[in-house]
Amino acid sequence: MDHSGRLRRLQAALDDHKLDWLLVTHLPNIRYLCGFTGSAGALLIGERGATFFTDGRYVTQARAEVVGARIVIARKAPALAAAEFLAASPIRAASARLGLEPQSVTVGMREQLAAVLKRKWKLVSAPPLIERARMVKDKEEIRRIGEAIRLGASLFRIARKKIRPGVKEVEVAAAMEYEARRAGAEGMSFSTIIAAGKRSAVVHGRASDARIPRRGFVVCDFGVILAGYCSDRTRTVHVGRPSSDARQIYEAVLEAQLAAIASVGPRATAADVDTAARKVLRKHHLARYFTHSTGHGLGLEIHEAPRLAAGQTQELQPGMVITIEPGAYIPGKQGVRIEDVVVVTPAGCEVLTPTEKELIVI
Repeated sequence: MDHSGRLRRLQAALDDHKLDWLLVTHLPNIRYLCGFTGSAGALLIGERGATFFTDGRYVTQARAEVVGARIVIARKAPALAAAEFLAASPIRAASARLGLEPQSVTVGMREQLAAVLKRKWKLVSAPPLIERARMVKDKEEIRRIGEAIRLGASLFRIARKKIRPGVKEVEVAAAMEYEARRAGAEGMSFSTIIAAGKRSAVVHGRASDARIPRRGFVVCDFGVILAGYCSDRTRTVHVGRPSSDARQIYEAVLEAQLAAIASVGPRATAADVDTAARKVLRKHHLARYFTHSTGHGLGLEIHEAPRLAAGQTQELQPGMVITIEPGAYIPGKQGVRIEDVVVVTPAGCEVLTPTEKELIVI
């Protein structure tokens, strides 16, 4: 990973946004910039360099992982240690501007930082500079995501073996998660979703004690973390013989998903992809049952920019890795979702997920 290059590019952008320093406290952003994977840290970045603050638990880990930044081991919260470092540093102007990550710093932490820095420093909400950089993945990131996707996809065979009438949803999820750890995953990208029968209409139906019915859809949404990067995949199977209505819903969602994938490419906007999926579902009179966005970016986090939804003007660029996951959820009856991960290429996109998507009947 080119951590030093990432830091240099961010340092060069500070002046454009009238920032003297940027305090990075969101742990995935810290990992992206300097490589640290622990649970406590703050990265202070100025035009002339970067300093990483952590506590005594991470002395060995920080020295092994951190690239491109000086390391300071502190006896207090890393962000406060960074503030004290700044307070003791000479500043040339009457006041200096410190950028904070507004989605990461709590009101209480902001007040503590202000108390340390006093009036010589102006605390400002920084734009999402790091999140914008993270949208476009480099070759190593795409390789790691691909490996996570392949490991995650292999868990579907466990689901197919375990899904039977009378089996609890949590039993299916537990078998998948056990196999994931045996195969080397650091953990799951999110709580595994196994939603059967009427619960298949619950968009985020985390695996519960509910038993799989003799007939109905089972939505399986799962992913793993491998080498820091997430995977995400959804497949929907049917237990028992599906009705003609069930088959029609499944085929409509699949058609919508394929249309959305076909729309992905440079210069297409995030909204264009969402529109492509909704247009198909509208044709099948299912648009009102599609209640979430068509997809999202993923990488170090399971949900990253861009968001594929109406009104999103972000143009897609080669190297962006996004999910395509339309669905239809009829409350109290049934639901279907089909999801793949794709990487945007100069000519369109490449599907990274193993792509078998015919309706599986168990």
